[in-house]
Amino acid sequence: MTDPPRTPDGRYIVVDDTLWRATRPDLSDADREALVRHLMAARRAVGQARTDAAVKAARADVNAAKIALGERGPVWWDDGAPDFNRHKVTNTPYADWWSKRTG
Repeated sequence: MTDPPRTPDGRYIVVDDTLWRATRPDLSDADREALVRHLMAARRAVGQARTDAAVKAARADVNAAKIALGERGPVWWDDGAPDFNRHKVTNTPYADWWSKRTG
């Protein structure tokens, strides 16, 4: 599996023409790996949950891991640039860059 394209500023990855916030670059490899393991365990827990309360708790764990990774919650950059998470890349300032990549 290849890594998805990343915007030139490194803030987003592009999946199915949609921008998704990238993981915080200031995380150490060990911290990032630990958070990804936690995220995967929480996602498995969502699928294995048998009660509404268990689903809610597992989803909260997923959200917490995504926030810690920088993929949700406050943006991890500090230059005041807006967040285009979950936007179609063609509807953002990255449209020109994307059109040059995809032809």
